[in-house]
Amino acid sequence: MKAPSLLGLALFVVAGGGVSACGDAAGQATGSTCPSDSALTYDNFGQDFFKTNCLACHGSNGPQSPKYDTVAQIRANGSGIDKAAAAGPDAVNTVMPNTGSVAEAERRKLGEWLACGAP
Repeated sequence: MKAPSLLGLALFVVAGGGVSACGDAAGQATGSTCPSDSALTYDNFGQDFFKTNCLACHGSNGPQSPKYDTVAQIRANGSGIDKAAAAGPDAVNTVMPNTGSVAEAERRKLGEWLACGAP
């Protein structure tokens, strides 16, 4: 099979064939649940996760929407974030961040934290 040309690949991405925003149904719901003993909070997990992986594009100064500067904004977009970046028993979603730099274990924590209501 012949490899695609760089121009063809660039056109595919620009046309939206290879990129999806967190608000889109990029993947599928992870099926993550909130264990009764979950210790994940915004202070000990969510804030650093979003600062490290999301805010360069989805922060108030970033080019992408929705914005995730506050935990309220994250909660409001939890379903889309789950489908784009989290992992659980039903799916491992890796659309975001588009660098693909998040380990599956961190994606599973994200799924759990979101399932718990992003406390």
